[in-house]
Amino acid sequence: MIVFSDVPVEIGREAARDAAIRELADSIYPKESWLDRLSDRFWSWLNDLINSAAGLDGGWLALAVLGLILLALALLLLRAARKATRAAGEAGALYGERRASAAEHRAAAERHAAAGEWAPAIRERLRAIARDLEDRAVVEPLPGRTAAEFGAEAGAALPEFGGALAAAARLFDDVTYGDLPGTADGYATLAALDERLRTARPVPVVS
Repeated sequence: MIVFSDVPVEIGREAARDAAIRELADSIYPKESWLDRLSDRFWSWLNDLINSAAGLDGGWLALAVLGLILLALALLLLRAARKATRAAGEAGALYGERRASAAEHRAAAERHAAAGEWAPAIRERLRAIARDLEDRAVVEPLPGRTAAEFGAEAGAALPEFGGALAAAARLFDDVTYGDLPGTADGYATLAALDERLRTARPVPVVS
């Protein structure tokens, strides 16, 4: 029985249950997220596991073994998280792990181009451009630099080529991280830019 304004109203059990469900479904009541539910289930499972281990013969030994298992699991998760963080940090890097000269990058680019592998050819050609400018002290060598960062820094040192360098960096990112196909025209553009940059000199800074 529910009372409204001091007037008793009879209501059946099923009707009361339906009314309560509708009330709790109202948006004013916070809803538990799936992550909260998953967390609650995990801690409930872990608590039951610990209680079960404590009730066994040699309960302390069982708890110690359980603790070692959980520690090993935590270390594995930490290791996986570190690998994922490292991979994310390296995802935008211009160079790979192996250091190569500008000439080596150019040779690799030409091999890929000869095989019609335009995406890797474009990557290697921009790396050749970047390494050449670093070797000539046009830009400072910087481990972990992204293609976009290189394009901006080189463009500041060589304003005449600023737009072309920025476009080259975007092309590198498109074929490397944007899943866009490389093209012969794209590679030809970078190869021509590479040839032009080989005789370019940075603009002196006027104080």
